[in-house]
Amino acid sequence: MEILDGKKVSNQIKEEITVEVAQMKERGEKVPHLAAVLVGNDGASLTYVGSKVRSCKKIGFESTLIHLPEETTEEDLLKQVHQLNNDPAIDGYIVQLPLPKHIDEEKVLMAVDPDKDVDGFHPTNFGKMALDMETFISATPFGIMELLKRYKVDTEGKHTVVIGRSHIVGRPISILMSQKGNPGNSTVTLAHSRTKNLKELTLQADIVISALGVPKFLKADMVKDGVTIIDVGITRVPDESKEKGYYITGDVDFENVSKKASYITPVPGGVGPMTIAMLLKNTLLARERHNA
Repeated sequence: MEILDGKKVSNQIKEEITVEVAQMKERGEKVPHLAAVLVGNDGASLTYVGSKVRSCKKIGFESTLIHLPEETTEEDLLKQVHQLNNDPAIDGYIVQLPLPKHIDEEKVLMAVDPDKDVDGFHPTNFGKMALDMETFISATPFGIMELLKRYKVDTEGKHTVVIGRSHIVGRPISILMSQKGNPGNSTVTLAHSRTKNLKELTLQADIVISALGVPKFLKADMVKDGVTIIDVGITRVPDESKEKGYYITGDVDFENVSKKASYITPVPGGVGPMTIAMLLKNTLLARERHNA
């Protein structure tokens, strides 16, 4: 059993980007600039955005954090989005989800300029990804593909079962895994909450990608020997015995499933760090496009 170490690989990617940015500076060129818009004070979002800002500083990117109060109106947020669209200094930006309930997320994401949408959420970018065209791939699926590639996990002709059909992870990764290329060329089954006989499907799978958000959902009796497991789930489970008052776990019963797996991602330290690394990679791509 080999651990797919997202922390290690994400650090390698950041080092590669750092070298590129240093070369840009030497040539007197503009370095990539990533902005993040955060509305309100959601704990997980604050942690995630803070991590992105620190990563930018470490690799030499410029970064801007726009932190708006919880009561910000949809109209004011849309004004902020349009300002970022029209600011030539900003190469790419993200609007951190979830947004407060009084704001229409879809309307906001639709307002983002697809050429600056480094999260890869805009329908234009999703459509290009589905058609195998050059575009920004949503950072989590992009990270999963990069992890499989760097560990040389064989996906060709394999049966991949994806659990979860979100637009951010499940659906895009199911498309990417079925496309020509390596990783890819896999036969994909997309399962979800209405799927019957899920265990029968996962027992057939050579690769299981779980993006459900249900702690320890995937048990050892649901997978076969030699399976590759990608655990996208990340849930805070309350636990008074822990210093923080909770522990973080994934969708997979790691302790028992890992005994049967050939490759497996840990939680934390698997897919999570890769998401931030690929967001930075997308920002680098955006800067290259804008200066082409």
